[in-house]
Amino acid sequence: MEKLKLAILDMNNNEPNQGLRCIVDIASFFNKELDYKVYDVRAKNEIPDASYDIYISSGGPGSPLEQGSWRSSYLELMQELWDYNKSSDERKKHVFFICYSFQVMCDYFELGEIKLRKSTSFGILPVHKTKAGRKDRLLEGLNDPFYAVDSRDWQLIQPRLKVFQEHGATILSLEKIRTHVELERAIMAVRFSDEFVGTQFHPEADPVGMKTHFEKDENKHIVIDNFGIKKYEQMMDRMDDPDKIIMTYETILPKFITKAINHIKQPLMS
Repeated sequence: MEKLKLAILDMNNNEPNQGLRCIVDIASFFNKELDYKVYDVRAKNEIPDASYDIYISSGGPGSPLEQGSWRSSYLELMQELWDYNKSSDERKKHVFFICYSFQVMCDYFELGEIKLRKSTSFGILPVHKTKAGRKDRLLEGLNDPFYAVDSRDWQLIQPRLKVFQEHGATILSLEKIRTHVELERAIMAVRFSDEFVGTQFHPEADPVGMKTHFEKDENKHIVIDNFGIKKYEQMMDRMDDPDKIIMTYETILPKFITKAINHIKQPLMS
């Protein structure tokens, strides 16, 4: 049987990052079933066509409200995939949005307010499932709360529940409970539809690669200078914990890809 096609949409705008490597590594686990190609969306305005079966759109720096030259083409593609899924009964298009891409799509669908945070959220932090999230197949097998890499200056808050209902979208998780701060908790994951889903956190973060990266002096000092030694030590401790980001890494994106493959192949085999 022919391999399915996966498009990886690089939203990093030429800034160095670990996320893209992690996504490619996860895609490589499925090389018997998938061929993948990386598209540099923001830096080179590379946009795939709608012929791919699965799309993973990465995180990235900067404002998700930025009106770059890539934006209209990117959103046209997403609207085309969305419309295709609405009108097609078979071989639907499956899309996963991470952090920056998640914010862009939540803004596009007008699901709530995309606001700049008072301070950067950074580290390996708890994420709490909602009632819908506890039943959702994507988060199955994860603790509640589970832990994920969080790195963002922006957030989705003030959900427009009527718009969620109109789209058939659901909130799957919320950020950590902060009893000492009277701030609204950010939305950390949304299922837009059966095939479209996204997270505000980084499910692709690989603890082994991350540990190597942050043990290097220059990266260690960036974290300490910006967030303090306690945050650095907490992050490094949590990387080694078997029930924290390794569980998230081994669960969310692999489960999304596996279920997408199974859904796409099922009609072909029946």
